[in-house]
Amino acid sequence: MKPARANLYLSLGCVGFALLLAFVWAPMDSGTGLIHKVRRQVSIGDALAPTLAAIMIGAGGVMVFLERRAPDQPGLTRGNLVFLLRFLAIMAVGFALMRWSGPMLVAVLNGDQDYRALRDTAPWKYIGFFIGGTGIIVTLIASTEGRLSLRAVMIAIAATLALIALYDLPFDDLLLPPNGDV
Repeated sequence: MKPARANLYLSLGCVGFALLLAFVWAPMDSGTGLIHKVRRQVSIGDALAPTLAAIMIGAGGVMVFLERRAPDQPGLTRGNLVFLLRFLAIMAVGFALMRWSGPMLVAVLNGDQDYRALRDTAPWKYIGFFIGGTGIIVTLIASTEGRLSLRAVMIAIAATLALIALYDLPFDDLLLPPNGDV
């Protein structure tokens, strides 16, 4: 495939996905809009994070579109597709860990209680996000470097803890993924 054509498809795919995410998926999957206002109390709506992600994906697609005619752009190869499939497999396993590690750990350690009742209490609300997030990050780093290292594990732990600190600690009514769906 010619380089300009591969980048054209990539950019159109990113912009199309961003539009689908912003105008179809986020509104249909969220109970509130971008900002939720009840009795002069303003809070972040359910659709804000996916809409911001859609804006970033769309902006990336536009940037790729604008650079698609650069002479040094490589074409799409079999290695690119293998990398994409490996990336998708890592994400699928990581999201499965994120979704099921919390409920499984509660069932093993605290069998008389349901995970749904504990999903907003520490440490239970952090288990799935921490295990899945750390697993995704460390596996992506190891896949890119071609080896597993202590440095990759420490970076993954620090990045996941930073995400928890940024998203959970400042907001009282925010549930970390996947706790809202459990």
